[in-house]
Amino acid sequence: MENSDTNRTVMPVSYEPNKPVSEKATLEKTEEEVNDSPIEEVRLTVPITDDRTLPCLTFRTWILGIISCAALAFLNQFFGYRQNALSITSVSAQILVLPLGKLMAASLPTKQIKFPGTKWSFSLNPGPFNLKEHCLITIFANAGSTSVYAVNIVTIIKAFYHRKLNPVPAMLLTLSTQMLGYGWAGIFRKFLVDSPYMWWPSNLVQVSLFRALHENETRRKGGLTRLQFFIVVLISSFSYYIVPNYLFPSITALSFVCWIWRDSVTAQQLGAGVHGLGIGSFAFDWSTVAGFLGSPLATPGFAIVNMLVGFIVVLYVVTPIAYWNNFYDAQKFPIFSSHVFDASGAPYNISAILNEKAFDFNREAYDNYSKVNLSIIFVLVYGLSFATLAATVSHVALFHGRTICKQMKASFQDKFGDVHTRLMRKNYEPVPQWWFHSILIFVIAVSLFACEGFGRQLQLPYWGVLLAMALAFIFTLPVGVITATTNQQAGLNVISEMIIGYMYPGKPLANIVFKTYGTISMSQAITFLSDFKLGHYMKIPPKSMFLVQLVGTVVSSLVYFGTAWWLLTSIEYICNPAKLPAGSPWTCPGDDVFYNASIIWGVVGPLRMFGKLGLYPGMNYFFLFGLLAPVPVWYFSRKYPEKKWIRMINAPILISGAGGLPLAKSVNYMCWFSVGLFFNLYVYKRFKGWWARHNYLLSAGLDAGVAFMATLCYFTLQFNGIDGPSWWGLAVDDHCPLAKCPTARGIVVHGCPVVQ
Repeated sequence: MENSDTNRTVMPVSYEPNKPVSEKATLEKTEEEVNDSPIEEVRLTVPITDDRTLPCLTFRTWILGIISCAALAFLNQFFGYRQNALSITSVSAQILVLPLGKLMAASLPTKQIKFPGTKWSFSLNPGPFNLKEHCLITIFANAGSTSVYAVNIVTIIKAFYHRKLNPVPAMLLTLSTQMLGYGWAGIFRKFLVDSPYMWWPSNLVQVSLFRALHENETRRKGGLTRLQFFIVVLISSFSYYIVPNYLFPSITALSFVCWIWRDSVTAQQLGAGVHGLGIGSFAFDWSTVAGFLGSPLATPGFAIVNMLVGFIVVLYVVTPIAYWNNFYDAQKFPIFSSHVFDASGAPYNISAILNEKAFDFNREAYDNYSKVNLSIIFVLVYGLSFATLAATVSHVALFHGRTICKQMKASFQDKFGDVHTRLMRKNYEPVPQWWFHSILIFVIAVSLFACEGFGRQLQLPYWGVLLAMALAFIFTLPVGVITATTNQQAGLNVISEMIIGYMYPGKPLANIVFKTYGTISMSQAITFLSDFKLGHYMKIPPKSMFLVQLVGTVVSSLVYFGTAWWLLTSIEYICNPAKLPAGSPWTCPGDDVFYNASIIWGVVGPLRMFGKLGLYPGMNYFFLFGLLAPVPVWYFSRKYPEKKWIRMINAPILISGAGGLPLAKSVNYMCWFSVGLFFNLYVYKRFKGWWARHNYLLSAGLDAGVAFMATLCYFTLQFNGIDGPSWWGLAVDDHCPLAKCPTARGIVVHGCPVVQ
């Protein structure tokens, strides 16, 4: 992309329209003054120029954007049901559309096409394919790569509970939960987008890749340009991934402790990377590193250290103490599992406690059967989720409360911001607030209609919908602050399940629908705000961003829903490993966790799980622990302001260090921490120049190579029944079968030794 100096806008930090700046001062201090972002990573990555003449919402943007959005939505939902769930990020589309955009620019006619009877017209080819078009297409792709949570509801109703579902309210539920976040995003964008301290680390990966793909750069002698480096990483990642994906899947989790002590349950519990504590486990697979926890290269070093401390304390201190002291009869069950069990250690028979016709809780049958039991890891993770949410509110209030109040005052007077905020305000009109408010009112109406209409099939009454929305509104700002500064997002799923579980117990659908409205409307708001910040960095007109996000959300929702409905109605025994043919990949691991959560919170309810009638009331003390945890950090950071490391202690991130368990396994964490600490602490401090040029490109190249090879392998080989060679390394497992065994006396489990 070529920019002339006349089309660039550069503003010094001390920008004051009525105060002249001497030429000498400008020449001497331009380097320090122009780039005044308070965040070093942003200064190293984001350009401070803007070309206002570049077209944005072009024919190419709409065509390539919608195709990218639909393709990613289809592929992510398609792979999401498989044993090795693959998440294809927008980086893949970001790379593929560049040659397509340039091809369209070289081949399409430039003639203006007019809309009949109007003054409107457009050109199929407004000029060279530019960076802003590319960015908007990537925003489309982001919408397609963001999973649609409501589809989990459709899946467990049809594939786990085996009940009929009207597709109309299901579709309305899908659309409304995805679009509700626009309202909250509009309310909080001044604080979470305009503020230079809300820097959204994950966006720097995209910015770095955009610059590598579009900026002209002269290759240094003996080195590579950023684009060349990215291509080398992409090709290497693509070529290598056939090994863990097809030829040798066992290297996705290597647990050598299990190979040494093959007959020891305890040793395998300690060493298993998939179903144990993962001591000494590792992998040679980027999807293991980034598959569940995201790329560690995009997470700040201080956040990684906080998570590591929390992870070590939970997994290697608290868990062993709790398990081998048999807290909550932990030894009757696997040490590491997301399933539910009865008092005998057998899998819980959920159909025994459900009224078939009304699809609600049968209290008498429950009293005659068994209380619901969890593995010790699952119990602790729920306690951590309680603490994380409370700590998030407390941390933001203590550390950012005064700043938020100042920003709130300044936002009404338009007085705060860095060079990027000033450029956006000077060059482009903001999105009117009434756009957000109109969508919010419309989506609330659709949500109420979906839940109250159609014979109340979704079980949630109107007051539950409104309460879920209020919950999302309250937590969007504090959770947004944490996400925008650490790249780690706390969810509302557990607290929302608990609230509706107490207020409306025994209704599994009502519980998960409430959770979806509360959790996903906030999560979508965070996603929209993150995309707005990306547009902020790339100097995209806000109105163009808004339209692209809106259309992308609608398209992705429809495609996700349609793909899920097609698979659920066409694949026999989908999500049922016991009845699937041998080797079938359609096991739905993520939906299995969602289903078990619906049993815990929706069928049995929090009163009989974490209340006075349950086994785990002690977990409620984690709320108090989380609320108080940031206080000593805040106190000592104020008492000893010269000790900068104290402010780096982030209680919500530290507490949630192991919060991804048990969906993410210990081997995922081991690899994630190793890579993250090496690049974002060691390399960042010792080789900052290399890190600034290559770190985010390395992340993007590894992600894209894995996605391309996985897609190619499936549609060319696995889809046609051509599996890899039959040998020991073909199993997607760490070969630690005894790690899943209980250690209590007399518990009988198939494939496990019985302790006498």
